[in-house]
Amino acid sequence: MAENDAMTADTGARSLVPDEEDDKITPDERKKEKRKITKNVFVISFGFLFLFTAFQSLQNLQSSLNKDEGLGLASLCVIYAALILSCIFVPPFVIGRLGCKWTLVLSMTGYVLYTVSNYYARWGTLIPASIIIGMCAAPLWSSKCAYLTTTGIRYSQLSRETQDAVVTRYFGIFFLIFQSGQIWGNLISSLVLQQGMEDKFRDNAGDVCGANFCKHPPALSNTTGEYNRSLVINLLSIYVGIGVFAVLFVIVLLDRLTGDLDRRKEQESSISLLIATIKHLKDKRMLLVLPLTMFSGLEQAFTFGDFTSAFVTCSLGIHRVGFVMICFGATDAFFSLTLGRLTKYTGRIPVFISGAVIHYAVIIIMLIWRPDYNLIWVFYIVAALLGYCDAVWQTQINAMYGVFFHDNQEPAFSNYRLWESLGFVLAFAYANFLCIRVKLIILLLVLTISMIGYILAEYIHRKQVDQEYSVAMESVALKETKNNSG
Repeated sequence: MAENDAMTADTGARSLVPDEEDDKITPDERKKEKRKITKNVFVISFGFLFLFTAFQSLQNLQSSLNKDEGLGLASLCVIYAALILSCIFVPPFVIGRLGCKWTLVLSMTGYVLYTVSNYYARWGTLIPASIIIGMCAAPLWSSKCAYLTTTGIRYSQLSRETQDAVVTRYFGIFFLIFQSGQIWGNLISSLVLQQGMEDKFRDNAGDVCGANFCKHPPALSNTTGEYNRSLVINLLSIYVGIGVFAVLFVIVLLDRLTGDLDRRKEQESSISLLIATIKHLKDKRMLLVLPLTMFSGLEQAFTFGDFTSAFVTCSLGIHRVGFVMICFGATDAFFSLTLGRLTKYTGRIPVFISGAVIHYAVIIIMLIWRPDYNLIWVFYIVAALLGYCDAVWQTQINAMYGVFFHDNQEPAFSNYRLWESLGFVLAFAYANFLCIRVKLIILLLVLTISMIGYILAEYIHRKQVDQEYSVAMESVALKETKNNSG
C-alpha cells in the first residue's frame, strides 16, 4: 500500500494537477492527440524491431562469421568504444539540427551500412563501419528515449495518469516489440545457416563447457568447415533489406517531435552537453545508479557473447545458438510488456528486486551446472531466465532514468548510454582473458553493488518527490484561497 501511495506521488504533481491549457482542449481534440501519440510509439517500436532484427542476430554471429584474427570480436569492441565518445559529443550536434525524427533516420542508416560492410569483411571495411555505427548509436537511442519520455509525459497530462505509469508503459511496449527481434533475427539466421548441417554433440561438455570454459575447445565435427559463402551472402541480403525497410518505415510514418524539448535542444552544443553530463554526476541518484547501468551492459555482453559461445556453441554447435536465443527473445519480449503494465500497480522496486533475485539464481545455476546434451531443455530454461532478467533491466532502467531525470533528459540519457557502453567495453575487453567462472563471479559482485545503490537512489528520489508534491499542493491551496477571498 505504501508503495502504491509513493507511486501516486512519484514524478511530481504535473500529472495530478490540472493544466489550464489542457482544460481548453475539446474531448475530440484530446482523443485525436492521444491516438497520434500512441501511433508514434508503435512506429518507433516497429522501426527499431526491423532494424535490430538484422543487427542483433548479426552481432551474435560476429565471432563466428569473422573469426580470423578476432575481427568479429574486435568490431564489437570498437562499436561500444566509439559509442562512449558518441554519447557526449554527437547527440546534441545531430538532434539540435535535425530533431528527433531525422536523427533516428540518419542513425538507422549507419546500421544498414554496417550490415553492408559484412559483404566484404576486412579490417579496412568492418572497423570503419563499426566506428560509424558506434557514432550513430548514441543519437539513435538518445532521440528514441527523449521521444518516448516526452510523448509519455504529454499523454499523462491528457489522460490524468502519473508520468511514471505512462512512461514505464511506453518503454514496456517498446521493449516488447523491440526484443521480439531476437526471435525473428535468430530464426532467420538458424534457418539459413543450418542448411546441410546435422546435429552432433560434445560428449565431454561438462568438463570443457559452461563455467569450466576457459579456452575454445576443438570445434564439433559438424562445424569444422566454413559456412558456405553463398549462404552468408543470402543472410546478409535479407538483413540489408530489412534495415532499408526500417529506415523507410520511420521516414513515412513517424511524426516530428515538437514542443519545448526540441527548442531546448536547438540551443545546446556538444560542449554544453559534455559539461551538463559531467555536472549531472553531482546528482546523488545518478551516482548511485551508475553500477546498475554498467551491469546492464555487462549482463547483455555476457548473454550475447559468453552464454552463446561457452554454453550453447561449445556443447551443441553454433547452429543451435539461434534456436536457444529465440527462447531468450520470446521471454524477453513477453515480460517487457507484462512488467511495464505491472509496474503501474506494484511500483518499480518489487520488479527490480524480482530481476535481481532471478538473476542471482540463474548465475548460481550456471556456476554449478555441467552442460549435457541429454538435458538440452536446461539450455532453454537458462535462456528464458536470462530473458526475464534482461526485460527487467531494459524496461525498468530506461523508465527509471526517464522518471528520475524527466526535467534533465539529455545529460541523463547521455550518462545512461555512456556507462552502459562502458559495461559492454569492459566485458569485451576481458572476454579472451578470463574464464567463464570468473566472469560469473564478477556479475554477482556487480549485481550486489548495483542493487544497494539502486535502493538508496529510490529512497533519495522518494524524498525529493514528496517535497515537490507538498510544494505543488501548497501552491494549489494558496491559489484557491486567493480566488475564494477575491
